[in-house]
Amino acid sequence: MKKYAIILAAGKGTRMKTELPKCAYPILRKPMIAYIVENLRNASLIDEIIVVVGHKRQVIQDILLDAVTYACQEDQLGTGHAVMVTEGLISDLDGDTIILPGDMPLVNSCLLESAMREHHDRRHDLTLVTTKLDDPSGYGRIVRNESGYLEAIIEHHEANYAQKMIDEVNTGIYVVKTSLLFNSLKKIDNNNSKSEYYLTDIIKVMKDDNCVIGTYHLKESYKAMGINDLYALSIAESRLRNDINKSLMRSGVAMINPDTITIGHNVKIEENVIIHPNTYITGNSVIHKGAQIGPNTEIHESIIGENVICRLSLVYNSTVNKDSTVGPFAHLRDGAIIGEKNRIGNFVEVKKSTTGFNTKASHLAYIGDATIGKNVNFGCGAITVNYDGKNKYQTTIGDDVFIGCNVNMIAPINIEEGSLIAAGSTLNKNVPKGSLAIARAFQVNKENYIRDKKNRDDGEEK
Repeated sequence: MKKYAIILAAGKGTRMKTELPKCAYPILRKPMIAYIVENLRNASLIDEIIVVVGHKRQVIQDILLDAVTYACQEDQLGTGHAVMVTEGLISDLDGDTIILPGDMPLVNSCLLESAMREHHDRRHDLTLVTTKLDDPSGYGRIVRNESGYLEAIIEHHEANYAQKMIDEVNTGIYVVKTSLLFNSLKKIDNNNSKSEYYLTDIIKVMKDDNCVIGTYHLKESYKAMGINDLYALSIAESRLRNDINKSLMRSGVAMINPDTITIGHNVKIEENVIIHPNTYITGNSVIHKGAQIGPNTEIHESIIGENVICRLSLVYNSTVNKDSTVGPFAHLRDGAIIGEKNRIGNFVEVKKSTTGFNTKASHLAYIGDATIGKNVNFGCGAITVNYDGKNKYQTTIGDDVFIGCNVNMIAPINIEEGSLIAAGSTLNKNVPKGSLAIARAFQVNKENYIRDKKNRDDGEEK
């Protein structure tokens, strides 16, 4: 028996007022639909995930790639119709299918596992996840009979005054026997105010067919909140941030003013790390023990080694090895790999370069497309000139090289180990091992130049 998940992600999300499809909008730099797919995978109960796409479907497909199967809803004819278009992709009707909206990024694997367990243990034909809201506006209301069993779901715009006072709502998450799902969908119609096929209508159809219908009540209602506008997005992001920070602090990560700290869903942080205010760590970043991050620092898709200090800096797609310091105001990007015990100081940018052990660029340097050995010192203002306006070129610097202030190294160039580059030099030739390289114009002092110029200027004025 095969278990399926169907994620409904075909809508435009017009209230978001964005060019992106709603389900592609990022939370903590990660598209909200990616959270749902990842949590379904983590639940380990699903054999195949089908995503129903429509509006700007290529955007969703570019995010999820081949991690899921796609069904296309060309016309937006309602949630019931969205599920109908997946029928051709379902090869095994003997198992169960979980259906959920693509705009619920806080739905976690624990919730999914609990709902499916409830469905299986109670031998339901359909299990609906419900919750209670202080403000249920916009949600379908759960109508129960005198015995407390589910009688119907009434959409908000179809509900009368008394029904709108009900605070228990449909989250939009269903677990249903696959064979019964598609049989029931064939029996629903679009005779309603929106002329749409509502997925909720299968409740009545299955009740008429004497199916066993139950509910799973979600106590933590925020986990099932849908994202319909940017304000709701901010609430969901705040919830997610708080959950992540709480979990990390309980595992031994110190946070100074955690309300100002943003940690992404996939970030791994070891114990004994200190994170200072106004710090953002996102993507698949890893922070090893003993590191100190921030304040005012952004780290994305990067690895930070043990005992690294990184403050007031940007680190993107890079690696900083142990016992190094970065910042303040440093910028590492595009695959920079900083060696152990390095010093990357203020206003230093490192791009697509590798540095060896105990190398230092303490201030005002640019290192791009370079391979640098150990014990190298970059003086203030040192630059690898890697771009000629059309192509990028490599700079190679050996071990134990001392580079003076305001040195330009025009790539491609190879500076061999043990060399010394005199301050103010502009190099365009390789430097042999153990050499002193000087490439600058000779100094010329014109004595009495200022006095003579002043006399000339005074004479012209007269």
